[in-house]
Amino acid sequence: MSSGTVSNFLNRPDKVAPETSARIRAAVRELGYVGNGAARQLRVGESTTIAHLALEVGTPSFSDFAKGIEERATEAGYSVLTANSTGSVERETSYLDLFESQRVRGILLSAVGSHDQRIVKLADRGIPTVVVGKRVDTSTCSSVSIDDVAGGQLAVEHLQKIGRRRIAVVGGPFDIETVADRLDGARRALAHVRDAKLDVAETTDRTITVGRCIGEEIRRRPKADRPDGIFAVNDLLAIGILHALLEEPSIRVPEDIAIVGYDDIEFAADAVIPLTSVRRQSELLGRTALDLLHQDMSRGATTKHQRVVFQPELVVRRSTLPAATAS
Repeated sequence: MSSGTVSNFLNRPDKVAPETSARIRAAVRELGYVGNGAARQLRVGESTTIAHLALEVGTPSFSDFAKGIEERATEAGYSVLTANSTGSVERETSYLDLFESQRVRGILLSAVGSHDQRIVKLADRGIPTVVVGKRVDTSTCSSVSIDDVAGGQLAVEHLQKIGRRRIAVVGGPFDIETVADRLDGARRALAHVRDAKLDVAETTDRTITVGRCIGEEIRRRPKADRPDGIFAVNDLLAIGILHALLEEPSIRVPEDIAIVGYDDIEFAADAVIPLTSVRRQSELLGRTALDLLHQDMSRGATTKHQRVVFQPELVVRRSTLPAATAS
């Protein structure tokens, strides 16, 4: 059997007779052959791998975002390689070096650091980048994000409208742009409310465990020193706070302390007291990011970059309103 026939089986199977295909397939199984995708990419001159550099991969909102990316990538014939920077600028730089050396087709970048110059250099080498979650000049690249300032404002305006005046914002680190924007929105919401007080509890992480620690600290305070409204910058923090507060029978949610989260993850509606949350449609964000990248990859140097910003929405549940009035 000629090498050309085997090559056709591997790359153009429609050109090989069924009987011949069956013989080659049996030989492939017996030999344990695995195709070399990297070699093939070098041969055809174009990669089919998209790199996704994520800020944190362990959250439910990331899972929804990744689902949107994978859905669109599969439709377009790309595979996705995901790396986790854990918020380290050094790791971001290292992974960008790796992606460039591997000649990926394009990059989806969720980053803490500013990599504008690197993004331009990557584009010059034929590797376009779409920035996710940050506002970027369209002269540099395309980007997709949520208006997190508006989201933070929605959350705290809601607390203010239901009569809460001692409001705590819980989250961090605030050197992450999306988290800082949510705090900015909270401050804007109360800028003209004279009798309101805003306290900020900055955290180094945004997990249920950290939320529980914050909730326990609030629970131990004298009643007069507790906030009557809490805005947590993600749902995991909010759920941790909720669980800790409910361990004190004298604290009622929402009657004594109302809680708003952010992201509207699946667990928000199923919390022991369903959580009011700001919905950010992470899956749609992922699909749009891949669409923008595919567009930039298809058009090459002639592409006109876009900035897409989605507006969040508030989903009201029992953690801020009694069951009879919550939607």
